[in-house]
Amino acid sequence: MTCTDTERPADRPRHYPSDTTDAEWAILEPLLPPPACIQPWGGRPEKQPRRNIVDAIRYVNDNGCKWRSVPVDFGVPWRTVFGFFQRWRDSGVLARIHAELHQRVRLHDGINPRVAVILDSQSVKGAETVGADTRGFDAGKKINGCKRHLAVAMRGLPLKVMVAPATNRDDHPARDLLFRLRLAHPEVSVTWADSAYGGELVPWARSFLGITLHTVPRRKGQDGFAVLAKWWRVERAISWILRARRNVRDYERLISHSEAHLAWTMITLMVRRLTRPPRPPRTTSHPVERTDRAAKPPPIRIRMSPQPHTIRVAPTALA
Repeated sequence: MTCTDTERPADRPRHYPSDTTDAEWAILEPLLPPPACIQPWGGRPEKQPRRNIVDAIRYVNDNGCKWRSVPVDFGVPWRTVFGFFQRWRDSGVLARIHAELHQRVRLHDGINPRVAVILDSQSVKGAETVGADTRGFDAGKKINGCKRHLAVAMRGLPLKVMVAPATNRDDHPARDLLFRLRLAHPEVSVTWADSAYGGELVPWARSFLGITLHTVPRRKGQDGFAVLAKWWRVERAISWILRARRNVRDYERLISHSEAHLAWTMITLMVRRLTRPPRPPRTTSHPVERTDRAAKPPPIRIRMSPQPHTIRVAPTALA
């Protein structure tokens, strides 16, 4: 049995910024699951081209419109678009595509295997469509909605994203995030996080998951916001996520739908990166990363005290 309807070319004119290019579709199409009509259990042929469906999903994710407001020029009913969005989320297709593209980006840029990640969270306000069972209150930031917990690789791409009701505690939801990260990527052994992830989470991650968790404290005398070492990577990843207007606020009744929109945002970002030339390696360290001081030991100066035969050794201040 052949799917004659799926062989029909998607000749829709592409004039939206969220539409896939030919190079992007060549990467993304083989990663999608095969149609049910060519499976051993059989199924009806798909009436709409897959590319139009993917473009419609990316349009909703990028512009933040309602599912019922999908433009008619896609040629796909909004119920069909939402149906594919939901089925690919439930079957784990998005998670598999995200992991595959993440590995391809690392090979594309010539990066070493993943061994370290950075943890951080972002509180997002919830709309009136979010139910009381999937929302919470972050007393620290005065936000009623959800909280996104991210595990970002050293290159800046999120490796694992988890959405949970907002709370002023980050260490308890981080256990679920680290557990999912350990199952999906057992090669990760070191994580960095801020002081909110400290306390009991550090020995728990070491004893139960074999992951070493380092907390990055605030600078001495810091007043207000300041970029910390390694922390600019996760802040940049959050800014990438907020480029898609669907992620600026939480509208989803189900937490799994919120995670699916985040996955589509990162899939779009990684597919576009694979169609561009490899990023050149950084020749100089980031201004926040004080690698020059960390690599060299501090110089030693010798002070002679007034008492005879007494020498005091102290590190000198760096210029």
